[in-house]
Amino acid sequence: MNHILCLMPSRGGAVHVVTTTRQYKGRVYTTHLLRRSFRDGAKVKNETLGNLSHLPNPVVDLVRRALRGEALVPAAERFEIVASRPHGHVEAVLGAMRRLDLAALLSARPCHEADLVMAMVAARIVAPHTKLATTRWWHTSTLAEELDVAEADEDDLYRAMDWLLEHQDGIERKLAARHLRSAGLALYDLTSSYFEGRCCPLAARGHNRDGKKGKLQVNWGLLSDRRGCPVAVSVFDGNTADPTTFLPQADKLRQQFGLRHVVLVGDRGMIGAAAIEQLRGQQLGWITALKSGQIRALLDDGALQMDLFDERNLFELAHPDFPDERLVACRNPELARRRAHKRAALIDATTAELDKVRAMVARGTLAGSADIGVRVGKVINKYKVAKHFELAIDDQSFSFELRHDRIAEEAALDGLYVIRTGVRKSLISADDTVRSYKALTNLERAFRSLKTLDLEVRPIHHRLERRVRAHIFLCMLAWYVEWHMREAWRELTLADEDRDAKLTRDPVAPARRSDAALKKVQTHRLPDGSPAHCFHTLLETLATIVRNTCRIPGDITAATFDLVTNPNTIQRRAKELINAIVL
Repeated sequence: MNHILCLMPSRGGAVHVVTTTRQYKGRVYTTHLLRRSFRDGAKVKNETLGNLSHLPNPVVDLVRRALRGEALVPAAERFEIVASRPHGHVEAVLGAMRRLDLAALLSARPCHEADLVMAMVAARIVAPHTKLATTRWWHTSTLAEELDVAEADEDDLYRAMDWLLEHQDGIERKLAARHLRSAGLALYDLTSSYFEGRCCPLAARGHNRDGKKGKLQVNWGLLSDRRGCPVAVSVFDGNTADPTTFLPQADKLRQQFGLRHVVLVGDRGMIGAAAIEQLRGQQLGWITALKSGQIRALLDDGALQMDLFDERNLFELAHPDFPDERLVACRNPELARRRAHKRAALIDATTAELDKVRAMVARGTLAGSADIGVRVGKVINKYKVAKHFELAIDDQSFSFELRHDRIAEEAALDGLYVIRTGVRKSLISADDTVRSYKALTNLERAFRSLKTLDLEVRPIHHRLERRVRAHIFLCMLAWYVEWHMREAWRELTLADEDRDAKLTRDPVAPARRSDAALKKVQTHRLPDGSPAHCFHTLLETLATIVRNTCRIPGDITAATFDLVTNPNTIQRRAKELINAIVL
């Protein structure tokens, strides 16, 4: 429907628009009237010139503004947009960095190198690239302008990385002072990342956790508080064994951070007998777990009796093989069922593949013990259940059978694990000992974020040892900022907001999301009906807040000014939560 408005000259007096509302039978009615006010002798009278209620509200607003004397011209004739850069995601990351006082962590005094490191940390969170690509990317957003690094090139970034490595010890001391406490808990775990290239002295072949066969790698260990908030990172040669990296962390806690009574938590492959002896000498607490062979020995010895789990899923015991230690035995029936199901599925899949090989040998299409052995080896190692099969191979035949005794031995340990610690019961209960060991899952989540789509530590392209160390430390600082952002945004994402429940729930039973979190996951909606986000989609939503640079059209010498997109409800809430971050 087209609305035609003709404003006729009035017979003197002031013309204006009057808006009234009234409620009738539960509905609200709004009326817009064009009125003229004039004086008739000593009286002021009003005359209705027309009814504007049929016009859309924006048109009524235009009439009101025109009557006030405003000159209404098309926006394109008033100003033009000469540049538009995504700004909201950059603003959120920099806001978190300000709340965390990251600049003070990097340097006591402002300096250009610290600004470049800040820019690289922010870029790593928003759009992880190589250093060269980063200097190209940050001009497409407001990041370079906000941190005054627009003129920097990749060589400047490399120099800033060298500067960062020189200050790593001091930065980690400040982080430890913030997040670690005497008599508190510290988590440590090791992972690896692969290289592109072969020139770095740290690059070596080792236990590859990335599934990249034939790639050189570097090992690096992350030290964090109980929540998984990172405090320090250490880099090692790619062929360094896990246990040899653990004791340097104890030395770092004592000598570099000045902490004397911290409890270190590491997995069963990290804390061995030699490490435990040295930790006792340093009077440091530790929590780890027994290996499967050690658990089997406890079962065979009768010290660990399965009927004790009939009424409870956790109990504490002692054994002469582990002097001055507490052992906490746990059995998770749900985990036992999962492991039994997985083992049966892997055995069935391997049996089906071996049946095919046996049929090939019977038909004569596969012959010779060497060729048969190679083919069988590929099958038997595919699902990692070779220990459950007895194989018989010669030049003309192949047979196999299941070793039920081995299967039964392994099944006896399904869902069973034993936590060991040298910390006295008066300092930490059996339940809290198990919870502390399970806190290592926080580091596993950190590794997933650091190594995959979030921060992309890998692949590593640097060839100098100091640059590799600086690169990994830079990624750790980026995770430090992102970790706090994720915690702040829990109510807007699919994360569980009931964080305190972890401290009181059954330490052995499988972890369960709260009802509110399950509802968010099932509906993909927040309680108010708006969409629930993950961290990256929330960043992308914020990126639609754009900073537009404008000027008078046709005048290239005219001064420019900026207009920023008004945030919507969820964007406004995301900014509020970032501004509420506290240390």
